[in-house]
Amino acid sequence: MIEKKDIALEKVVLIGVITQDQDEETLKEYLDELEFLTYTAGGEVVKRYTQKMAMPNPKTFIGTGKMDDVASFVKENDIGTVIFDDELTPAQERNISKILNCKILDRTNLILDIFAQRAQTSYARTQVELAQCEYLLPRLKGMWTHLERQKGGIGMRGPGETEIETDRRIVRDKIALLKSKIKTIDKQMAVQRGNRGKMVRVALVGYTNVGKSTLMNVISKSDVFAENKLFATLDTTVRKVVIGNLPFLVSDTVGFIRKLPTQLVESFKSTLDEVREADLLLHVVDISHSNFEEHIESVNQILDDIKSKDKPTIMVFNKIDAYEAEPFDEDDLIAERTEANYSIEEWKRTWMHRVGDNALFISAINKENMDEFRKRVYKEVREIHVTRFPYNHFLYPDVEDIE
Repeated sequence: MIEKKDIALEKVVLIGVITQDQDEETLKEYLDELEFLTYTAGGEVVKRYTQKMAMPNPKTFIGTGKMDDVASFVKENDIGTVIFDDELTPAQERNISKILNCKILDRTNLILDIFAQRAQTSYARTQVELAQCEYLLPRLKGMWTHLERQKGGIGMRGPGETEIETDRRIVRDKIALLKSKIKTIDKQMAVQRGNRGKMVRVALVGYTNVGKSTLMNVISKSDVFAENKLFATLDTTVRKVVIGNLPFLVSDTVGFIRKLPTQLVESFKSTLDEVREADLLLHVVDISHSNFEEHIESVNQILDDIKSKDKPTIMVFNKIDAYEAEPFDEDDLIAERTEANYSIEEWKRTWMHRVGDNALFISAINKENMDEFRKRVYKEVREIHVTRFPYNHFLYPDVEDIE
């Protein structure tokens, strides 16, 4: 199902709705992210459609008038794919496919597709395939469009229905097989984690594309794959790092994202065991992103879901080299100064001040402030190590100058 293949650039239209829970500005931010996801998957966004609604239409997600506009545009411009920002129900997906007569995806399906492209190891591919099967199961009926002439109750008990039921059984069997396979690999990985002994474990966590893999490469002098695309890292990478004379383990984990599909959280729970079993979390944040505070909330929510929110955490604000405050005109008497106009020094005096020593500001790609980063991580790791091995404290003196 998830063999890697070269994907030609597809013409794509994005669709989102403005609701009571999602204002125009929030939707724009979500659609920007959806466009980046589309680019990562190998698509080119031609146009966006938005509509203001009290709630999405249960039949077609957007209103009939707007759907007619989309249908005309799709037909005239030979659009191959339409992607919706929110998860569609199986019924909505079927109805929209009939109207637009092209490939219909939602955010969940798109993220699953990117994960399928990015999965390198057998373990990652198994996890993604499980998530895909669980997503596909309730949508099988829509795959049988060649049977759509069969309406009503009479005749529905024929071979068509049998084929759908057969497919459902095949997918259910596949899910059971994949779960069994994951359980076996989980045992192997648990043995591997056990073989690492009592070394202090540090996990890099954060939103996708914040620079975790780049930071991993800098501190561990390794060559972990890093790219300016979403979900460049799916497989957890563990490296031994030595600061001063103290060895510890650092793991680079899969990035999080808003509206992360529940199927992926479930199937990747074993990968997230690296986070659960870590002694210290380095929460990496892209401070140059306009909505980095929302990213922090999203990551904290997922950490809460996997019961890892209360672990010792250092906030690492990365990409300070790319941060640019929006210019503010002091002579404009009407304009109000907002967070977008803050310099990094001003940000440090906001809620970040309460984080204290647990807030670091670095640039991993330019290696700015890395000495301060190493000292802070060393101090935290040493405290954990000395607590675990109270008679070893003399082996690791509290050195001030760490190379």
